[in-house]
Amino acid sequence: MNGPHDLGGQMGFGPVAPEKDEPYFHGDWEKRALGLTLSCGAFGAWTIDESRHARENIPPANYLAASYYEIWIRALEVLLERHGFVTGEEIASAKSLTAGSVPKRILKADMVAGVLAGGAPCDRMVEAEPRFVIGQMVRTKNINPVEHTRLPRYARAKTGVIEAVQGGFVYPDDNAHGRGENPQWVYTVVFDGPEIWGEGSDPSLSVSIDAWESYLEPV
Repeated sequence: MNGPHDLGGQMGFGPVAPEKDEPYFHGDWEKRALGLTLSCGAFGAWTIDESRHARENIPPANYLAASYYEIWIRALEVLLERHGFVTGEEIASAKSLTAGSVPKRILKADMVAGVLAGGAPCDRMVEAEPRFVIGQMVRTKNINPVEHTRLPRYARAKTGVIEAVQGGFVYPDDNAHGRGENPQWVYTVVFDGPEIWGEGSDPSLSVSIDAWESYLEPV
């Protein structure tokens, strides 16, 4: 979707200003926000792609005014209510009023290190052969879906070259909406500066993205 999260190439936001010696967290509440999000994700009720889409759906004014972990918490509230773990009234009152859904699993303290070390791999086998090969010219599709997509706005309807075939991975556009993993081949596609930024841009610059196969068409 074309949400407030998709800032690549957008004007008016100024330069990126990295914080020198930035700490992992700027407050204890951010640690709790991370812990809550990971613990609730372990319930097994939603996928990482659904959680990303929940963040994308935060109204633009609220999204752009929020900090990183504020966005996480606001999306987590949506997911918990959507899947029946809490009600809107419970969130507003900060009190448990009903039993709610039962998690498929609970992440306990002694499990955290192992779970974090194991991660959540999303690479999968794909039965079909890759449609594209290294060195082939391709064009990204001009799509503007209302649902989740990982194809950024700045790279739509652009012509580039396949640099690498990365393997098969869960297709997030389906997985975010409960339609299954439906893995596809993922390719690294390289675009030159003028193709992305237009006339007058530095021709020595290039941009690469990792794109699922259905985002691409042959040139």
